[in-house]
Amino acid sequence: MSPPDFRADCGRCAALCCVAFHFERSDQFGVDKAAGEPCPHLDDAGGCAIHGRRIDRGFRGCVGYDCLGAGPWVTQVLFGGRSWLQDGALLKGMVEAFLAAERGRRLLLMLREAGKLDLPPGERRRLGRLEAAVEAAMADAAALASLDAEAKLFLRSLRPYAAPRPPA
Repeated sequence: MSPPDFRADCGRCAALCCVAFHFERSDQFGVDKAAGEPCPHLDDAGGCAIHGRRIDRGFRGCVGYDCLGAGPWVTQVLFGGRSWLQDGALLKGMVEAFLAAERGRRLLLMLREAGKLDLPPGERRRLGRLEAAVEAAMADAAALASLDAEAKLFLRSLRPYAAPRPPA
């Protein structure tokens, strides 16, 4: 499997973030929306009908969101360019895959950052094994949950290799 492209590309996605997440009316979102339901501002082609006016319409939370390329990967790679927008039966599977892939990409990004540390060979090998396992499990929520716990323990164990903090 090739390394993930962490760039969001809404043009190659099926508006998965606009469906997958729930949000509550707040200063970040102008309406309540349940997870798995399309945002009321999605047009028939999967575009945002208020894209240029999101902040004015109360959707500040959408502006700063970055899926780290999970949406395009699910749409283009896992589903071969097919979309729930044309085939509603794909919605549940695409949302589940998106949520797993987004979680996996966030985890992988943390592991890649840890790779910038000056690690001894044993820790470097362990990091490489975790990265490979996360990449392989990118669409498997159950496997990622287990890897998430393992990776967080591993990352905490790397504290001694991080730059020392200045004295208080």
